[in-house]
Amino acid sequence: MRILVIDDEPRILGFLARGLAAEGYTVDAADNGVDALRAARRNGYDLVLLDLLLPGIDGLSVLQALGHAHPELPVVIVSARTDLPTKLRGFGLGATDYLSKPFSVDELLARIRVQLRKTHGEHNHLVRAGTISLDLARREVRVGDEVVQLTDREFRVLHQLVEHAGEVLSRERLLSEVWGYHFDPGSNVVDVCIRRLRKKLGAEAPIETVRHVGYRLTEA
Repeated sequence: MRILVIDDEPRILGFLARGLAAEGYTVDAADNGVDALRAARRNGYDLVLLDLLLPGIDGLSVLQALGHAHPELPVVIVSARTDLPTKLRGFGLGATDYLSKPFSVDELLARIRVQLRKTHGEHNHLVRAGTISLDLARREVRVGDEVVQLTDREFRVLHQLVEHAGEVLSRERLLSEVWGYHFDPGSNVVDVCIRRLRKKLGAEAPIETVRHVGYRLTEA
């Protein structure tokens, strides 16, 4: 699931991006309306978190533009503006939820899950390949009938492999999707994570190494 976070406060933007990434979401961030709308045109998002107090194009104008271009895209307003007229204006322009600052991270995550369930349906919380099934809502992994305990990073790497089973995923892609690196830092964190996954998942979940390229999960 890919989320666009729009907020002009660097501290909040970084906090939200890190928190959502830790929950397994792919996160893009924008600190102004122009960059936000450009990102929305360029990428496909499952949900948007939108602050209203933005430089240049204000949040309500961004919301209106998103509604015209992507009418099915859920937008959760996260704002310090708590007056009723602003809330009603936001809902009138297509916001699907409104959360006032300061907010609880747990409440925000719960609201995000509700919006994604409405948009994608419960079945999309289950991802399967061969004997492996991932429940994205419960963060639970099963190999056959056995529950396997994984760390957050391991879960997110496995999610990528299962979602793209049969495809070769490069180390660079996994670094970008899971660690948020858009470059190779020269470390072996991906290889170490894959070794741990192989040990925990066992032979029923074979992860192949494609030399000089990356890794592939076979469905056999």
